[in-house]
Amino acid sequence: MDKRTFLRNVGLMGLAAPLNFVHIEAAIADVEQLSLADIAKDEDFWLKVRGHYELKPDYINLENGYYCFMPKHTMDRLIEHMRSVNYEGSYYMRTVQNENKRKVADKVAEIVGCTGEEVAITRNTTESLDLIIGGKHWNTGDEAVMAEQDYGAMLDHFKFVERRFGVVNRLVSVPNHPKDDQEIVDLYASAITDKTRLLMVCHMVNITGQILPVRKIADMAHARGVEVMVDGAHAFSHIDFNMKDLDCDYYGTSLHKWLSAPLGSGMLYVKKEKIDGIWPLLAERDLEPGDMRRLNHIGTHPVHTDLAILDAIDYQNAIGLPRKEARLKFLQHYWTSQVRDLPRVIVNTPAQMSRHGGIGNVGIDGIEPADLAKTLMDKFGIFTVAIDRPGVKGLRITPNIYTTTEELDIFVNAIRKLSS
Repeated sequence: MDKRTFLRNVGLMGLAAPLNFVHIEAAIADVEQLSLADIAKDEDFWLKVRGHYELKPDYINLENGYYCFMPKHTMDRLIEHMRSVNYEGSYYMRTVQNENKRKVADKVAEIVGCTGEEVAITRNTTESLDLIIGGKHWNTGDEAVMAEQDYGAMLDHFKFVERRFGVVNRLVSVPNHPKDDQEIVDLYASAITDKTRLLMVCHMVNITGQILPVRKIADMAHARGVEVMVDGAHAFSHIDFNMKDLDCDYYGTSLHKWLSAPLGSGMLYVKKEKIDGIWPLLAERDLEPGDMRRLNHIGTHPVHTDLAILDAIDYQNAIGLPRKEARLKFLQHYWTSQVRDLPRVIVNTPAQMSRHGGIGNVGIDGIEPADLAKTLMDKFGIFTVAIDRPGVKGLRITPNIYTTTEELDIFVNAIRKLSS
């Protein structure tokens, strides 16, 4: 089958009948006796899941890290919520809006085992973590620790508080292939002084997909009196974890990434006893101590997006987060294991399964990342994103559960041709 025929055929799968959870349950019943490892590589099962999405057939999309498509069920429900809110108008906004938002926070909290009272629904990871960076009571000479590989928007906000309050920012550089967890912990520990107030760390590094040992870093930092803020943009609903196991103070994520909620939905977690220590960036009326609502008062906003988060959670629960995580890790290992030993190919993501999820990063020596991304799109019909950051030069490859191994085979063959 040639590339264009394949793309046209898999695109048509996305135009199947509207999703019915009964169909998901029937598909899972066929595989539930299998181990997670066996389900992860069962292409027939995941092709059925692919049918729940409407996917553009013009190219192979391996850039799902920016925004993950909603399944058709969630999209349909989002439109229904828009119609319903528009139908009720101010009545909805003045009666059940806040109650429903609290229900959404409770359901989001359940995914990571915390309480809804510690969760605020935001618009994205940047908003969530900038609320903390900008809300700290900084004094001149206070220090913050972060990595060169952290997300640019948060690094920009740290630069902002550096200019505004005289904060000193200390940067480390995370190795792409650490020998063990202790190497990472020691790296962050080396940047801490008696003036350090906050340490930011990625749960999953957005440009490489490396999973960092957050709990070990948090224990080290807390022992030295330093608070820990975690960028969880790519870990939430990607890998199965419990917030209590991380023991961080603050955690932010984007729900429109791996939860596949509507674009412009996010979450901020603040440990209960830390809520009152953060200044809100937008003033809220006086509330009881420990009320998370004081931290994200944004006024009138598209509440139908909040409601559709519940539908995204229902869909994820129907698939099962452990199955989803197993599939994402399988897909990453499927392609990286085939290119790691190719001449000139550089994989910037650890090989150990415990150190990655579904994200990987690959480059070819002698080809600039932007040129490599353009060639893949122009010659092979593969859409990726170029990464050119300190210590990381390559393409971020982010399959999702609707990605097929046949698509990844086309990508692997393209890398083979370009590297030789």
